[in-house]
Amino acid sequence: MFFQKDYAKPGPGVRPDEPEKTGLRRFAEILQLECVTLVKLNLLFILSSLPVATLPAALYAMQAVVRRMVLDQDVDCLYHYRTAFTQGFKTAYPAFFLTAVPLACAACGVVSYLRLAASSPVFLLPFAFCIAVFLLTLLASTYFYPILSDGKTVREALRPALALGAGKPLRAVLAACGSYGLTLLAVLAFPISVPYLLLIGFSLPCLLGNFFTRTVLKKYL
Repeated sequence: MFFQKDYAKPGPGVRPDEPEKTGLRRFAEILQLECVTLVKLNLLFILSSLPVATLPAALYAMQAVVRRMVLDQDVDCLYHYRTAFTQGFKTAYPAFFLTAVPLACAACGVVSYLRLAASSPVFLLPFAFCIAVFLLTLLASTYFYPILSDGKTVREALRPALALGAGKPLRAVLAACGSYGLTLLAVLAFPISVPYLLLIGFSLPCLLGNFFTRTVLKKYL
């Protein structure tokens, strides 16, 4: 079956005595091993987020599956996605609102205060504050979801995500460009990007985001 994986069947893999690859070689290795799984995951994410109200749970489940990929753990796409989707509701919705609401409010504040600052410099202060909130939330979110996928609660994951977002911004910037940037470009290129969005348009950016933050999380958590 398309959504089932036979772990008893011989196939490509990583030899136990083989040195761990890093950088681009490691990412290419993950793509080679998990290319079919990424397509399955992308389709599952699209189908499960169609009701819109289930989008937070779908995002959380996709992150959980991709996290297993970058940690070189066995992935049964349907099983692990369904498990994370059904069991992660209490985590998925608070996590979604803790990221989406500050990002949306800060973005609106940036636009509003920038217009007001043209008439009075006093509005530059709240403008700068909104930019800081937007950037910190954006960078912290790239660590937040992977930490949640490791079994932490929202409260346990929030503080280290904020600390790493502020203290290790380079990897977070790369992760944000890979995850949010690619998705935004695909949306802007709609409808030309429809085939890409249907096949790997959400799972691939998610993989990129997790790939860039994995070494930082391994070192500090």
